[in-house]
Amino acid sequence: MNIYTTDKISSRSLLLAAGLVAGLGFGVTAIAADMTPAPAAHSDSMGTAVSDTDITAKVKSKFSGMKSLKGSDISVTTTDGVVMLTGTATGSKAERAAESLAKSVDGVKSVDDELTTPTSGGKAATAKHGTSDTWITTKVKSELLADSVSKGFDVTVVTTHGIVALSGKLASQQAIDHVKHVTEAVDGVKSVDTTGLSIAS
Repeated sequence: MNIYTTDKISSRSLLLAAGLVAGLGFGVTAIAADMTPAPAAHSDSMGTAVSDTDITAKVKSKFSGMKSLKGSDISVTTTDGVVMLTGTATGSKAERAAESLAKSVDGVKSVDDELTTPTSGGKAATAKHGTSDTWITTKVKSELLADSVSKGFDVTVVTTHGIVALSGKLASQQAIDHVKHVTEAVDGVKSVDTTGLSIAS
């Protein structure tokens, strides 16, 4: 009698255990199905560094398609995400349109508007960058990048009241002299401080 009871209990336990395992197996499968990751949303801007060259190209492309800028002669230079607009716009409306378009381009940190527009007398207005340290710094950086000799140099540029301080390590005294020469040629530069430049050992 005891043996029968034990066998009966054992059989029942086995059936319950089998059912439990089957249930768990189903549950695990269902959970695993629920845990399947959904495809991640795609974004062109994620992890994409926009180069200054790309920004310049995109700004110029936007300008070329705008009727309101027809007749304007605008140059675009980008340094560290800062877009500098130089040249002439046909009027204040065209100037505002150019600045707005430039700001709308991905990767643009700010826009330095140095455009001139004709006055009512038909004469071009004077350039606004006469005492702008920001303009001078941006212009010096762009000139150094554009120069075939100094484009690979790692030079920090800081402008205070028209005085440009250059710092960094260059290969030779000749390289330092060249960088100074390029900087001195930029409009608005009163003097160039090269004490921060040294020759790499």
